[in-house]
Amino acid sequence: MKRLIPCLFAALFASTLAQANDKPYPPVRIAWTLYVGSMPLGYAQDTGILKKWGERYGVDLQAVQVNDYIEAINQYSLGEFDGVIAMLLDALTIPAAAGVDTSVPLLLSTSMGNDGLIVKGSQDIASLKGQNVNLVQFSGSHYLLARALERAGLSERDLQVVNTSDADMIAVFPDRSVKAMATWQPQLAAILDGNPDSHLAFSSADIPGEISDGLLLHTTLLKDNPGVAKALAGAWHEVMEILATPGERRDEAVAQMAEAAGTDAPGFEKQLQTTHFYGPAEGAAFVASQEFRQGLARITEFSFKHGLLGEGADSPDAIGIDYQGSIVGNTQRTGLRFPSQYMQEAGQ
Repeated sequence: MKRLIPCLFAALFASTLAQANDKPYPPVRIAWTLYVGSMPLGYAQDTGILKKWGERYGVDLQAVQVNDYIEAINQYSLGEFDGVIAMLLDALTIPAAAGVDTSVPLLLSTSMGNDGLIVKGSQDIASLKGQNVNLVQFSGSHYLLARALERAGLSERDLQVVNTSDADMIAVFPDRSVKAMATWQPQLAAILDGNPDSHLAFSSADIPGEISDGLLLHTTLLKDNPGVAKALAGAWHEVMEILATPGERRDEAVAQMAEAAGTDAPGFEKQLQTTHFYGPAEGAAFVASQEFRQGLARITEFSFKHGLLGEGADSPDAIGIDYQGSIVGNTQRTGLRFPSQYMQEAGQ
């Protein structure tokens, strides 16, 4: 998974941040990778929307595409990027677990079917007992499997997880040794469409709000220059407005994002149907809700069970999570923060 050693994270990040502080407000670089829920940021970069909002708040904003998702988060954690789009699970287990104080001023989207558990010959999750399940270990797919098993009265002890690269999923699935696979779009649709004996047994639509992406920023940057989050919120929600408004401009935006994602407009529209993008007020309300906290509690439990909360973590509460000043967990080691005011004020 290319997860770096936490102490290396902390040391290199501190060094990089110290160098950055010598220059007032250098260009702010946000990393993103190819996924339907991240494409709006790339579109904002390519069309000048990001630049426009950056200028409004006196920030030189740059969205930079990175080929590998985990590598993008690693580079953010090392201070090579100021922000990154990532799953909340990965925000907790990579930068926060490594001691990199991270804020999530924007809750961007949640998977409503983009992630799924495929079973050969059956939709019965109980049939997986004693079988292998191929997935990317410690990823959102791994978390999805754990939640599916929980619903079926099973646990990971009842089967064998086989760590498999997402790049190999489509090619590996037809092999006789593969009984089931947890993966995400576009591999998910390709496997279901190309294998008549494949069945979707469980998906992220069954656990709404739990597999969500956010915009991560270094907390020190956000405190020093809150205009960064305001500009990003404005740019992001301008693109959301384009996608929500039928017409020629929306069609052009979908076509442009589809081409950048390596698909066509109908294929991208299909992915949009299983992606819920949060509106500004909606995102802020969800972050403030008990439902959101409960989802994060499940994520921290999963992360602790798999040893993903960093060196010395002795409980699921090893890392403090700050919900608008209310900290849950270790107050001496707050690593993940949700300042929702930037969603509330988006575009103002």
